[in-house]
Amino acid sequence: MKNIFAFEQKEDFERFQGIVERLSDKLTAYEKILRENYDLCDLPKAIVWTTNEIATSVFSNVPIPAYTNKDIIYLSPELSVWRNIFLEQLEGHELPHIIEYYESFSEDQLLCILAHELTHHSDLFLDEFEEEREDSIWFEEGMCDYLSRKLVLDDKEFKKITSVEEELLELFKEKYGQHSLDKFGSASYQGTMTSIMVNYWRSFSAITFLVEKRYDNDIKAVFDEYHKWNKEGRKVPLTTFFDLEGY
Repeated sequence: MKNIFAFEQKEDFERFQGIVERLSDKLTAYEKILRENYDLCDLPKAIVWTTNEIATSVFSNVPIPAYTNKDIIYLSPELSVWRNIFLEQLEGHELPHIIEYYESFSEDQLLCILAHELTHHSDLFLDEFEEEREDSIWFEEGMCDYLSRKLVLDDKEFKKITSVEEELLELFKEKYGQHSLDKFGSASYQGTMTSIMVNYWRSFSAITFLVEKRYDNDIKAVFDEYHKWNKEGRKVPLTTFFDLEGY
């Protein structure tokens, strides 16, 4: 997997070279775990490291500077940009403890985002994730969040991000989360930053519940049920199959 730098200015390359090298080194360890335990067979061809502006206006119009297009991952290494994105989610609500949390957004948290993108390439997922579909994207997005965070962060950090997102979900679910989670699809990216992220929070919450409560921390068992749903012909929505309509 190649690292490709797409910066307009030499100064940007020099400014981000260190963090890119550190994230790349750490991703190698995560990749090894996916290969050994979660059916990662084919790696993406490259990671394109670029600025937020180029990621969201040149390579794509996706409003978040982390995504996979076919077999290439695009990611901005600008921590300040990510801090602003996550603060934007609050829509002006005064939540000092959450503001403090996002203002200290770290390299390890950015590594989780990068690892999330790599996890999409696991063969355990049934569909091509860049396809427009609305029947199981929540499972894949939630599981990519869960695995990347569980395997990258320590227990304290994992509990913290879970707590923050659960609080935000409680705050914004009535406004943005009244649709079925099965409707999380490509059209979901046309709303506000918060409305987009609510779908991710719901997906992560649902997967966390399945893994840690319903299936006693057995991630493979959750995947087995997911594949069972597919083999039986997807007769009901995936949330119905997992009895998760409340999410």
